[in-house]
Formats: sequence, C-alpha cells, structure tokens
Amino acid sequence: MSVPRSEALFERAQQVIPGGVNSPVRAFRAVGGTPRFIASAQGCFLTDADGNQYIDYVGSWGPMILGHAHPEIVRAVQHATERGTSFGAPTELEVQLAEQICALVPTVEKVRLVNSGTEATMSALRVARGFTGRSMVIKFDGCYHGHADSFLVEAGSGVATLGIPGTPGIPEEFAGKTLSLPYNDLDAVEQALERHAGQVAAIICEPVTGNMGVIVPKWQYLAELIALAEAHGALVIFDEVMTGFRLAQGGAQELFELRPHLTCLGKIVGGGLPLGAFGGRRDIMSFVAPEGPVYQAGTLSGNPLAVTAGLTTLRILSESPPYDQLEETTRGLCQGLREAAESAGIPVSIARCGSMFTIFFNASEPRDFETVKQSDTTRFAGFFERMLDKGVYLAPSQFEACFVSTAHSPNVIRKTIDAASEAFREIADQPT
Repeated sequence: MSVPRSEALFERAQQVIPGGVNSPVRAFRAVGGTPRFIASAQGCFLTDADGNQYIDYVGSWGPMILGHAHPEIVRAVQHATERGTSFGAPTELEVQLAEQICALVPTVEKVRLVNSGTEATMSALRVARGFTGRSMVIKFDGCYHGHADSFLVEAGSGVATLGIPGTPGIPEEFAGKTLSLPYNDLDAVEQALERHAGQVAAIICEPVTGNMGVIVPKWQYLAELIALAEAHGALVIFDEVMTGFRLAQGGAQELFELRPHLTCLGKIVGGGLPLGAFGGRRDIMSFVAPEGPVYQAGTLSGNPLAVTAGLTTLRILSESPPYDQLEETTRGLCQGLREAAESAGIPVSIARCGSMFTIFFNASEPRDFETVKQSDTTRFAGFFERMLDKGVYLAPSQFEACFVSTAHSPNVIRKTIDAASEAFREIADQPT
C-alpha cells in the first residue's frame, strides 16, 4: 500500500517531535513500517493522509465505542463550541456529568473530573495516600496506569512494546515506593502486604487488563484481592480507564459485582475528547481539596466541550445499551479469527472480554505478564503489516487491546476475518 504522504509527514515530524509522534506506540517501532497519519474517521473506518481507508480496531485506544464522528456527539460538541470553549469556572454540565457517573457506577459517591486517565490514576493514588497516611502502592507487572512516576515500574503498554526500562527519570526513592507483583497471583499480594505491614496505601489494578493485552482475572481473584486489602487497611483502586462504560454501563465492577474503594475513568467518559475522572466512597473523596487536605487541580478540568461529548455518549449508552450487541459481534469476530489461524496452522490464542480482545501469537492464553512476554512478537509484526496492507488497522503492538464499536457491521466483521485468513496463510509461508 502506497503511503507517500504519511512517509513525508513522518519525516517532518521526526525533526520537531521526539520520535515523530506524541505518544510512543504510535511510532510503529514494534511492527516496522511507517505510521499512518490519519486525515479523518467515520464510523469504524479511518482514512489516512494518502486516502487509504482502514477498518479500525484501535478506536482511539478505546473511547470510540459508538464509532468515530457519531452524529449526535458531533452536533452536541458543535453547539457547545458556540457557547465558549473553556471558562475556568464551574458549569452546570460538570454537575450533570458527575451525577451521571455516580448514577452509573454505584461505588462512586463523589467524583472529580480531570483531563486524562493518567491524571485520574495519579490523583486517586494521592488521595489514597492522604486517606490512609501510608506511602507504598502495589501494582501488577505489565499493567500501565499512565506515565506518573509511581506507575512506570514493570509497566505494560508502550513501555513493554518498546522494550525500554520504565524508571529512567524517576528518583529511586519514588520507584522504591511501588511494589510490582505478578497479575492473578493472590499469594504474592498477601506476602507483600505482610512484609510491608501498615505501609501499603493502595493496590491499583486493571480489573481486566488491556495494557499488556487482554487478560481476564481468575475466578474470584478480584473479590479476594479486595478482601485481602481491607484486612490490611489498604484501599483498592480499579483503573477502569479502558473498561469503564465498555464492559457494562458500570464497568468491570458491575460485570463482576465488585466494590473497589476508588475508581479511575477515562476514554469513553469523555466521548473521545480529553477527559478523565476519579471517584469513590464519600469519606475517601472528602479528602480532596477544597473539601479536604489532598490537593488536586486543573485549569481545563471539566472542559465544557469534553464534558458535552462525555454526557452525550453516556446518554446514548444508557438509552440504548449496546452491550449484548457488542458481545455478540466481538465473539463472532474472535471465533472467526481463531478458525482462520487454525486453518493456516498458526498457533494463536485470542483473549476477549466484552468488546476488548487481543490476538496473542502464543499457543496458550496468557495469564500474567511473564506468559504474555512468551508471545511471538516477530510473527505478530508480520501479521500486523499484512492486515494493514489489506485495510485493517490493529493495535501496533502485541501488548495492547483491540476494540470493537457499535459501528462494526456484520459485513465489516466478515471482511476482517477474510483479510485475517489471507494474512495468516501468508505468514505461515514465511520462515520463523
């Protein structure tokens, strides 16, 4: 596929932007080739600067559950723009969005709006430290919670994709406050809590991981994790930046019937515009300034355009819940991909939860970061390149999730499976 405009733009970008991109995994370092510079998007399709069209399974890394440029969201944002783009003062819209979040996520009694998932997670951790009077945090190997200092130890996502250490630029004393443990291993958590008794403020986790690829927790793992944390006086923070409003209206915690102490949201909650949120129990959130002593602020927090996009998205999801449709569509896609790989003799496992999935080039479905890293990243890169050439845009990393939207029609799913069948056969003919 010819992409001279993307090539020229990438060359220009590298002169003025580190690596030529504003977020590392976009650079295609793990898969090779030229990153596509996108000119427009509609529904489940992207169009690049050269006019090539792709079926999109990245969905801006998760927000586009209703597809790109949904007409109701576009109209609502256009109208909001006419009233002003930023005020730096409270608006009724912020109150409406906060009320909607609290209504949809029962464990969230109060919520603070921020500008990104990273802001949400780092703020939630600060509140947890302030509330408990403790300093340490437990995270899990391969989980990425944004690029705040406390979270880049053994991180997934772009850190894993690029194969770089996660802690350069982070003082040792900061990194030393973070314990990174194997995901799905409750014994490791119990031992850490006992070894650091009275020191752990919070355990933060993706209830279903997406930043080392999709990994579904073992049965009762999350419930036992919460019980264990409570027994040791620590809080549990669910990072639902990906899973919030995607796996169910109330996120993974609704799906699994769980009650974390704090919840972080992003992506869908902003309808594709920069917006995040963190919230939880009323007594914990009362520690946030100006009500309490834990300071958190943001000039653009509660931006009226982002709040409008988020409100409109949540309204559509509430009025016509798409979750059964998304479940059926994604299950059918993953079954077709699995059969295509088997037909070509390519060992893969396809992990899925709701409308999130990952094609692991691994004969066994990974259960933690160590087994994820056993995947054949070279073969994945070959598959990615061939799918891109056939007009299918997947996440450019073995360590990421793909996403299905309501705009992915049965015809689009069939085209995707057909493209994958060809791609699997082609890489089967290449030496490993």
